[in-house]
Amino acid sequence: MSNIALIGATGNIGSRVLTELLGRSHTVTAITRDPRKLTARPGMTVKAASTTDPVVLTQVLKGHDAVVVSVKWNENDVNRVIDTVRKSGVKRALFVVGAGSLIRKDGRTHFDHMMDKGVQPPTSKPAMQALEAIRAIKDLDWTAISPAAAIPAGQRTGKFRLGLDQFLVDSKGESRISREDFAIAIVDEIEKPKHIRKRFTAAY
Repeated sequence: MSNIALIGATGNIGSRVLTELLGRSHTVTAITRDPRKLTARPGMTVKAASTTDPVVLTQVLKGHDAVVVSVKWNENDVNRVIDTVRKSGVKRALFVVGAGSLIRKDGRTHFDHMMDKGVQPPTSKPAMQALEAIRAIKDLDWTAISPAAAIPAGQRTGKFRLGLDQFLVDSKGESRISREDFAIAIVDEIEKPKHIRKRFTAAY
């Protein structure tokens, strides 16, 4: 199996990606600012590192087959993250970027739709800007991944749909996916890449 570096291993999404990777017998370097949040698990090595310290993070990333970046883009500099991955020598990088940049049926972004409703999550615009920076990368095999609009803790069903830039809704007009199923979509892409230098989304 692969040797994967996971930045943001204790987050809402990152923690599920960690569980999914370990469940499929991958070797994982779980990267977090606070290692005390993680207890020992077979196949996992915990490293204390942060995107704010690119020198340390570069060393931690070296030698991995791929890196998954699941962070809040309002708290992290995407260009510094990209540069750190580049300097580490890891060529395969997967970035979680949020749902705001997905295109709804009326042609507007989901971000614009939320703005019209008077809702602006703090991570939404920075995540859109992160996607722009990621799409400009020419020297890495990157993939950007957007969840559905709602991504609560839930069940691991393995039943969901994939799309590219379109905002996906179910038969009730709702856009949602559990964190557990979203993690499946991410690890599936690591194991069988289908979206090299593309963004994709997963939803019910």
